[in-house]
Amino acid sequence: MKDHPECFGTMFPGVLHIPNDQDVTGKVFSIRLERAGGMWRCNREVRADVHQWDACHECPDFDNCYKFCTAKLLLESAIISE
Repeated sequence: MKDHPECFGTMFPGVLHIPNDQDVTGKVFSIRLERAGGMWRCNREVRADVHQWDACHECPDFDNCYKFCTAKLLLESAIISE
């Protein structure tokens, strides 16, 4: 089995359990879902840390990590839509 950096697979935050009005962060990307008066989502925000992206891009395991992160995000998204 190949050794991966400790941060492997953490570019994106998990999307299965997103609390309202709190940042959910991955190494590069973060999301925040805000509610207005506690009733409905009034703001959805995605942010990216370009410095972390650059650091990830310099990693020799970047392509493999990015593919892994994307596959994980796609699977989580499929679960949410059910």
